[in-house]
Amino acid sequence: MSSASNAPDPAPDSAPASAPVPSLPKPIWPGLVLASLGAVAFSGKAIIVKLAYRHGVDAVTLIMLRMLFALPLFVALAWWAGRGQRALTRRDWIAVLGLGFSGYYLASMLDFAGLAYVSASFERLILYLNPTIVLLLGWVLFKRRVSTRQLLALALSYSGVLLVFGQELHLQGADVLLGAALVFGSAVSYALYLVFSGEEVKRLGAMRLTGLASTVACVLCIGQFVLLRPLGSLGAVAPEVIWLSVLNATACTFAPVLMVMMAIERLGATLAAQTGMIGPMSTILMGVVILGEPFTPMVAAGTLLVLGGVWLLTRWR
Repeated sequence: MSSASNAPDPAPDSAPASAPVPSLPKPIWPGLVLASLGAVAFSGKAIIVKLAYRHGVDAVTLIMLRMLFALPLFVALAWWAGRGQRALTRRDWIAVLGLGFSGYYLASMLDFAGLAYVSASFERLILYLNPTIVLLLGWVLFKRRVSTRQLLALALSYSGVLLVFGQELHLQGADVLLGAALVFGSAVSYALYLVFSGEEVKRLGAMRLTGLASTVACVLCIGQFVLLRPLGSLGAVAPEVIWLSVLNATACTFAPVLMVMMAIERLGATLAAQTGMIGPMSTILMGVVILGEPFTPMVAAGTLLVLGGVWLLTRWR
C-alpha cells in the first residue's frame, strides 16, 4: 500500500486550499480621523485670517498670499491625479474655469472680505449652512421637491444663525450686516460649485477637478492683486502675515482638501459630512482661546440649532 493511502482524510467541512479567505471588514477609524482632522484644519482658516488682519493687511493682499503659496501644491495635485487620464476637452476646460471661479476664487474672496466684519465663529456657522443652500438651489434651479421635514430642518438652521447674528449686531455694530452678507455670498458661490460640479467630477474625478479648479482660483487671486495693488505694496506686509499665509495655504487649505477626499473614499460622503460637524465647534473653541471672542449662551444655542438643522437635513435626505 502506498504511503498516500495512510494519510488522514480531510475533515468533511474543510475548505479546498484554493478557496478564497473571506476578507475582514475595513476599520472606519482611519476615515473618521481624516474627516475630523480635515474639518478642524478647514476651520482654522478663519482664525488665521483674523490674526493676519491684526497686522494691517487687506483682503486682496491676504488672499493673494494664501493662493500664491498654495498654487504649486494644487498644480502638483492636478498633475498627479491626471496621470494616465485622457486629455481635457474644450468643454472640460470651460467647466473647470467656471467652477474654479465660483467654487474657489469668488467663494474665498467673499469669505476673506466678510471676515473683516464678523467673528470667526459666526463666519463658520454661516458657511455651515451650505447643505441647506444646495437644497434651495436644487429647488429653484431644477424644481426638485422639498419635503416638509426638510423645511423644518432649514428653519432650525437659519434660526440659529439669526440668533447669533443678533448678538454680533449688538456687539460689533452695523458692519456685521455687510460681513454676514459677504460670507453668505461665499456660501452661495460654493454651493453653486457643488450643484454644477457633479457631472465634471464623474468625467475627471474629484481629485483632478479639485486640483485644476483650485489652480484656476489661485491664478485669478494673484491676477486680481496685480491689477488692484502696486507690487511694491508687498514690501509693507508684516513678516507675521507671510508666515500666517504659508500656514493657511498648507495646513488650512491644501492638507484638509486631501484629508476630506480620502475620508470620503473610506466613509462615503454622508458619514464624512456628519463627522465634519466638529468644524464649527472647533472654530468657536479656537476663536475663544486664540482670538478672545466671547462665548455666550446665545452662541451656544445658535450653534446647536445650526448643527441640529444640518444633521436632520443630512439624515432626512
